[in-house]
Amino acid sequence: MMSAQQTNDYARVERAIGFLAGRVEEQPNLAEVARAVGLSAHRTQRLFKRWAGVSPKRFLEFLTVEHAKTLLDRSESVLDASLAVGLSGPSRLHDHFVKLEAMSPGEYKSGGEGLEIGYGVHASPFGRVFLATSGRGVCRLAFVDSPAAGAGSVCETGELAALERRWPGAAIQRDQGGTGETAGRIFEPAGNGAEILVKVTGTNFQLAVWKALLEVPRGSLVSYQTVANLAGRPRAAQAVGGAVGANPVAFLIPCHRVIQKSGALGGYRWGVARKRALLAWESARLSGG
Repeated sequence: MMSAQQTNDYARVERAIGFLAGRVEEQPNLAEVARAVGLSAHRTQRLFKRWAGVSPKRFLEFLTVEHAKTLLDRSESVLDASLAVGLSGPSRLHDHFVKLEAMSPGEYKSGGEGLEIGYGVHASPFGRVFLATSGRGVCRLAFVDSPAAGAGSVCETGELAALERRWPGAAIQRDQGGTGETAGRIFEPAGNGAEILVKVTGTNFQLAVWKALLEVPRGSLVSYQTVANLAGRPRAAQAVGGAVGANPVAFLIPCHRVIQKSGALGGYRWGVARKRALLAWESARLSGG
């Protein structure tokens, strides 16, 4: 399970990432980053390497548009080649094995009557997360805006209300212990081959898009058009944006790996700063430093 310390680390690192991202062209040095976050250079370097696995200087490379464009081109070439030979996608080494299934029409119609759902709020490397699971798998995962917010915060309350609206017939209760074990497996850096079942509701098109996103390996980026191709709907690139934005399970269904063809990040339901952190963290972890 992720510790509260890791969440606090992210809160500090997020400030450093914001500073670096706003000054990519200036290429700020370690001393400048340290002053911006109010820590010593030594502590900033140590904290950043503990969180990202690389130094702020190296991390800065992963924040550039040029890096995003290169990664986008390389990723799409691999995915296009995979599709051309009839494969479902490239090797997903270093990632979880996520199995996505739709709730049955009966469960959807009844509002989850008879379904038991537990939820909890947990630390993660990217701030606190609201996690809801049933016996069928993860049904909701959302980042809580403020790492410092406590139980009962507006964000947690809003997520719980959304869960209750989606499943009005289900028995929903707090299960911090049960969901904590799942949260620990989700945020293992390398996945360790863990199989995680995701059970959600959505339109046929949304489900096709979410399944397509599972074909995008960690450390890769794709455009909306490539996601449309992977989903078997090449003419629906614009509609893909809506399905990406409706993703009910952050991180596991990796909508953060979709960016604009220009290399610009585009939007993200849980904040562009967090999207930037997720993408650069994944690239840094795969780079080996």
